[in-house]
Amino acid sequence: MSLLKQYGVTVARGGVAKTADEAEEFARQLGTPDSVIKAQVLAGGRGKGHFDSGLQGGVKMCYSPEQARNYASKMLGHKLITKQTGAAGRPCNDVFVVERVYVRREYYFAIIMDRASQNPVIIASSQGGMDIETVAHETPEAIVSHVIDINSGLNYNDAIEVARKIGFENDAVEKAADTFMKLYKIFLEKDATMIEINPLAEVQSGEVMCMDAKFGFDDNAEFRQQEIFALRDKSQEDKREVAAAKWNLNYIGLDGNIGCLVNGAGLAMATMDIIKLHGGDPANFLDVGGGAQKEQVAEAFKIISSDPRVSAILVNIFGGIMRCDIIAQGIIAAVQELGLELPLIVRLQGTEVEAAKKLIQESGLKIFSIDDLDEAASKAVKMSEIVQLGREADVKVSFSTN
Repeated sequence: MSLLKQYGVTVARGGVAKTADEAEEFARQLGTPDSVIKAQVLAGGRGKGHFDSGLQGGVKMCYSPEQARNYASKMLGHKLITKQTGAAGRPCNDVFVVERVYVRREYYFAIIMDRASQNPVIIASSQGGMDIETVAHETPEAIVSHVIDINSGLNYNDAIEVARKIGFENDAVEKAADTFMKLYKIFLEKDATMIEINPLAEVQSGEVMCMDAKFGFDDNAEFRQQEIFALRDKSQEDKREVAAAKWNLNYIGLDGNIGCLVNGAGLAMATMDIIKLHGGDPANFLDVGGGAQKEQVAEAFKIISSDPRVSAILVNIFGGIMRCDIIAQGIIAAVQELGLELPLIVRLQGTEVEAAKKLIQESGLKIFSIDDLDEAASKAVKMSEIVQLGREADVKVSFSTN
């Protein structure tokens, strides 16, 4: 909300608290009979979620500072589970204590990047305060879109038109249009990829106010948006994804048990598909890119093997820019350092592939080197099943040496 305030966007008064005592003090400082406390968790559906403390809902009305303290104690340090977090939930380290305002009407407003037009596009609706996906499914006619020319920007007349289309009336039209202009300025100047205000409200006083906000920023702009990226809360992210980012690795954790290490996003997707074809489930998407060094490959293995569900690892490398012998050196170093006992299936093709195969053969490690991708994927699935059977029977299965 502080970013919105910097640009003159109207928001409710409040503060972010890290302790129950702070939450009570913020509620007291507001000087209003009622307040609202919101769990600061990077996930949607907070209001309908629940905490592992037993508290139902991540957004609660408070009728006294003491009640704000009570709710904060059941939120802070606990995990909030919503339909977007999965069963694991997300930790709540902060709560936002804000004044209660009385809303006359709720709207939805967002600016996102549109691939089709290669321009920013406004998505707005008269039906705010609910999931926009539900609105799109049930009443698509309630959604208004407006493409913004990236070269000329959002002009005031277009902002007025959007405000009227979604139902703003009288003086609120100009106030809404002014808010749209300010939000677009943030979008442009801060290298945002998404700004979502839900709800955007017309309150009893006649003001147009941003009640809740979600932002996304271009990772490639981190070098010039250091203040923005300094606000990043890594506790809300998968620790493996955070570790991967430090080494410029593209990693996304999945729910399967076959770890994947691939170069190139397209090849990674194809690798996951062929694992599924043979009855397995990929544990991750991991693209080491075209210029990975030995150390990056070793770190990639550490990240994959840190997932306790992984029961086999499949490496699929096509050496174009990437040299297969560099990958092989990283694999060998990682296996030796980690004492890896999981079955490791390696499929290498391309630049310096023969040198890579020689390194693997002479390493003395139990590595299955297979040229055919279909055969390699099938082998990974079968080896994974063996390890899983061993785990179920409490029998250790080791693939550490030849």
